[in-house]
Amino acid sequence: MTVKDKILSGKTFLGIEFGSTRVKAVLIDDTSAPIAGGAFDWENSLDNGIWSYPLSQIHQALQGCYRSLCEDIKEKYGVIPTEFAALGISGMMHGYMPFDKNGELLVPFRTWRNTFTADAAAKLSAELGFNVPARWSISHLYHAVLSGEAHIPQLERMTTLAGYIHYMLTGRFEVGIGEASGIFPVSEGTYNAEYIPKAEAMLAAAGFDKKLSDILPAVRQAGDKGAFLTEEGARFLDPTGTLKAGIPVCPPEGDAGTGMTATNSVRAGTGNISAGTSIFSMLVLEKPLKGMYPEIDVVTTPDGYDVAMVHCNNCCSEIDFWVRLFGEFAELSGNKADKSELYGMLYRNALSAPADCEGVTACNFISGEPVAGAASGKPMYMREQDSRPSLGGFFRAQLYATFAALKLGNDILFKQEKVTAARFNGHGGLFKVSGVASQLMADALGVPVAVMTTAGEGGAWGMALLAQFMVCGEGKTLPDWLDESVFASSEAAVSQPDSEGGRGFESYMERYAQLLSFEKTVKEG
Repeated sequence: MTVKDKILSGKTFLGIEFGSTRVKAVLIDDTSAPIAGGAFDWENSLDNGIWSYPLSQIHQALQGCYRSLCEDIKEKYGVIPTEFAALGISGMMHGYMPFDKNGELLVPFRTWRNTFTADAAAKLSAELGFNVPARWSISHLYHAVLSGEAHIPQLERMTTLAGYIHYMLTGRFEVGIGEASGIFPVSEGTYNAEYIPKAEAMLAAAGFDKKLSDILPAVRQAGDKGAFLTEEGARFLDPTGTLKAGIPVCPPEGDAGTGMTATNSVRAGTGNISAGTSIFSMLVLEKPLKGMYPEIDVVTTPDGYDVAMVHCNNCCSEIDFWVRLFGEFAELSGNKADKSELYGMLYRNALSAPADCEGVTACNFISGEPVAGAASGKPMYMREQDSRPSLGGFFRAQLYATFAALKLGNDILFKQEKVTAARFNGHGGLFKVSGVASQLMADALGVPVAVMTTAGEGGAWGMALLAQFMVCGEGKTLPDWLDESVFASSEAAVSQPDSEGGRGFESYMERYAQLLSFEKTVKEG
């Protein structure tokens, strides 16, 4: 059967992921191979001190991404899809979308990037004896209640971005367990039964009388069935009216879960690193952590296994700025470079620079960075007075900055908790230039870093795989299905830790600690 026939007969699977700077769609066939894609670029805005995306932009982004996908399919295969075997929605995790009884959004979507909830998160963590990060949905709710925000009396339900889109498509108020684990702590397949009454008592003491079980979305496991695209949902996704209703829709997941799926890192002992606007590492735990650490979140795989997550708010935004700046210089000099060529040239040149960055240190914080103890963010750059850094040294320092905060959290896992990892599988924009960020990260963490040939497809491909698993899993566990049906013959480029690179990074981190002392004095605004 040709790819065109598969599309016409609905034997394809669609994943759509709402990232921080791009909404991406990936269509795969029954062999799990990507056959078409679409995208819609967008950017968050600072609205009255709150990082957000307007609701109208969320709708526009979904429809624009799907339209882009259909255009790609039309160009490649000469047809427009009317149905899929299954589809799924993913999104940047956490944040806050509260709704009233009529389904109206009460305040603009508050993203994971907001850190003004830190005090509420600290109080929840102390009471529950479990690290509740500032970006988690429950922290946003508790902050709003403590602050006496005007919308709280009208709040009837709350969810995440992925949960909202899933509801609009299916009419079902639910999320996958990985996404749920960034809303409220989970245990044994649902929200933690021990912590729920404690959190409700804290909310009630602050004047909020509703039960969390009434306002939080239901929790589903990878492979769970029962949701279908409604007529209204089909028109919401595809206003042209071409797409049919009735398509099975898998539980919505967060970008952490889709990243684990896309890198085959859902089995105990495996790990992955996702690096884009934010950066986070995931290690699937073989046993619970002994301690509680504000730098480490415990979330779950899409099938409910505990994961140690080190999440950093800042990764590529600052280095992207510098690449654009040097691109502007190249254009002014009459040597305009293609964007991908420019990244490749600057990144590879950085790899040739001395491992200590010739005395250059950078901090890439655009927003606050809880892992590093910084409440607010301002990008900073520092060099030793007697240093004479090259362009390569400067960019190597910028690349180091993208994962320096990640190193702080992983040191706790490796040095204090004695957790081990055979390797990390990397994906996301930072790894697009082959062999550069993966090598520097391997040196920094002391762990091999692999980038699969499919890594460029990212979380949208991982979401498409979860949609396929729901239909084709045949009773297998998610790890077994991925091993046997998707990654049996996959290839990866593996960067091994280099001792000289490791020593150079340690020298950088000594200076980074000094720079952080200045960063922590920064006030918002």
